[in-house]
Amino acid sequence: MADTRVKLGDWTLDNPVIPASGTFGYGREFAELYDLNILGSISLKGTTREPRFGNPTPRIADTPSGMLNAVGLQNPGIEKVLSKEIPELKKVFSKPLVLNVGGFSEEEFAYCCAAAANEESIGIIELNISCPNLHAGGKNFGVTPEGASAAVRAAKSTAKQPVYVKLTPNVTDITSVAKACEEAGADGICLINTLVGMRIDLRTRKPVLANRTGGLSGPAVLPVALRMVYDVYNAVKLPIIGMGGISTAEDVVEMMLAGASAVEVGAANLVNPYVCRDIVLKLPEVMDRYRIDKLSEITGGAH
Repeated sequence: MADTRVKLGDWTLDNPVIPASGTFGYGREFAELYDLNILGSISLKGTTREPRFGNPTPRIADTPSGMLNAVGLQNPGIEKVLSKEIPELKKVFSKPLVLNVGGFSEEEFAYCCAAAANEESIGIIELNISCPNLHAGGKNFGVTPEGASAAVRAAKSTAKQPVYVKLTPNVTDITSVAKACEEAGADGICLINTLVGMRIDLRTRKPVLANRTGGLSGPAVLPVALRMVYDVYNAVKLPIIGMGGISTAEDVVEMMLAGASAVEVGAANLVNPYVCRDIVLKLPEVMDRYRIDKLSEITGGAH
């Protein structure tokens, strides 16, 4: 019988499939469609210290083989996520969660991780370092090794859960950023976040998104994500959660062969709300087809 269990550090998941932050809300809507406990875990919508309305509309645009989003971290703030959203989700989901934390300063990362430190239902912190560092002229934390290190050190100073760092692909050398995160004490790496892109309305001759640019996700980015996961697997000795364009069980296997120990499924949830469930159910068949007995044993198998 196919063994779909995988490990992220000391945490064992029933399978590697995790809905990605920002594409699954706080899970309650999806719980009306199927039993969420079939999933490996759930990555919650990105959380900041204060409530955020997000960017002006329009903030979503279609693209060939994907989509652009410039939602802007809309969320009710860390205190409400901990006091309302997580308790509601725990009524329908019994496994540890992934808490995605964003921030615009080192202090904000530390604050959010401290606030969540005693929440036993959180298995790992997913540190989103694609946010602009307002104390450093607006440059994203994740585009330099120095910025990434500072964010990781701030999070680790207060976090009780393992800290996995979500890397932006919008850099020259993603391995140097991953190494900096490892040296700063990160417990794992998540990649990739979205690629920067834009669309232009031919009638108005202006950008479609009010924010001008947005993050490209969907099947179009899978080859980029695979290459970056492959490179980072060679560069660090940390577990990796791979994401970017995954929509099938075959994609999961491919991402794990590149070096991922688990995966997150993002934009596909917005096209087919059952996609994560379907991938989990399909995995044993795909494993059998490719003669895989234990899914955990294929991580990095393409190297």
